[in-house]
Amino acid sequence: MNTTILRKSVLGIAGLAFAGGLAAGPLNHHTTSGTVDARPVAAAQADTTADGGKLIPHGVQGAQSRIDLDAEQTANAKAIIAATKKAGLDERAAVISIGTALQESKLENLGHLGDRNDHDSLGLFQQRPSSGWGSPEQITDPQYATTAFLKGLRQVDGWQDMALTDAAQTVQVSAYPDAYAQWEQQAADLVAQHWNNS
Repeated sequence: MNTTILRKSVLGIAGLAFAGGLAAGPLNHHTTSGTVDARPVAAAQADTTADGGKLIPHGVQGAQSRIDLDAEQTANAKAIIAATKKAGLDERAAVISIGTALQESKLENLGHLGDRNDHDSLGLFQQRPSSGWGSPEQITDPQYATTAFLKGLRQVDGWQDMALTDAAQTVQVSAYPDAYAQWEQQAADLVAQHWNNS
């Protein structure tokens, strides 16, 4: 099999099935990890540029991926923004949340994926009921799942000053810690587009 196709297949499956499935629950976990080759499946330049100073204070890390969103994925991004506002957090927290959900589920509210499921991971953030994130019904509710993610984020000392991938990884405890970085520009663009009307 062609190595490029193999890499795309592995990264695609890893992004959905494994990256969030290893999340250890909504507690503050400190991990150390080596560098992981997290080259994106499809890199593209952003059509719009979000306010880099507020939404992407450290600039993006590495090549960026971008996917076309359908109505359901867009609604999920808006739900994440609304839950972030309700939690009293700012646009940067929404960027981190959406970037995390883009990596974990491509902003699809996933149920159990059968053989492709990593343990009992569910929802936008691939949270696990067995790890204390909530019941299956709760973590497949976008507002609840976002609130649970944000609760974990708030427990991360200095998350506001971290790169997206570091903040997300500290909450999610993924087997692919650097993979979140590729979604920062699209997440920032979504927040810039929808923050004022969500």
